[in-house]
Amino acid sequence: MRFTITGRNIEVTAGLREAVEDKLGKLDRFFAPATEATVRLSVQKEIQKIEVTIPVKGHIIRAEESSTDMYVSIDLVEEILERQLKKYKNKLIDKKLNAPSFSTAFLEDETAADDHVEIVKTKKFAVKPMDPEEACVQMELLGHSFYVFLNADTDEVNVVYKRKGGSYGLIEPELL
Repeated sequence: MRFTITGRNIEVTAGLREAVEDKLGKLDRFFAPATEATVRLSVQKEIQKIEVTIPVKGHIIRAEESSTDMYVSIDLVEEILERQLKKYKNKLIDKKLNAPSFSTAFLEDETAADDHVEIVKTKKFAVKPMDPEEACVQMELLGHSFYVFLNADTDEVNVVYKRKGGSYGLIEPELL
């Protein structure tokens, strides 16, 4: 696995680079050698954060973790990624499409299929055309952390969501 490591408000020292490559290198057994992992290290006040994104054909495997020590954050994010891969193995790997992205040892390893996803509630609602700002207001009025709406400008279904720190995010569809 190859790593692209960048830093925001932090210098990526040789020690940090080595810690990331050693710890996340343990995930090599899951992926093909050509797999590219993007690692972003950042510091904001006392918080040391690591974000790891691994694009796999048709899916994105992503985890982030924060702590007061970057090395602890690196350890924690590796555990999260490994847990995700083991839990969702059967869902991530479509033998025809995604097999080249994963190692043969990982593909051949038998896992229990007890990670059944069960949808327990379905909601239907009318979508009203509105701009993203109005959707944020509606979301706040409802007390939700996200809100699905029809964007009046683009005529597409969008989602606004509340981010950590109180800011808002907008998710727009991108057809591939």
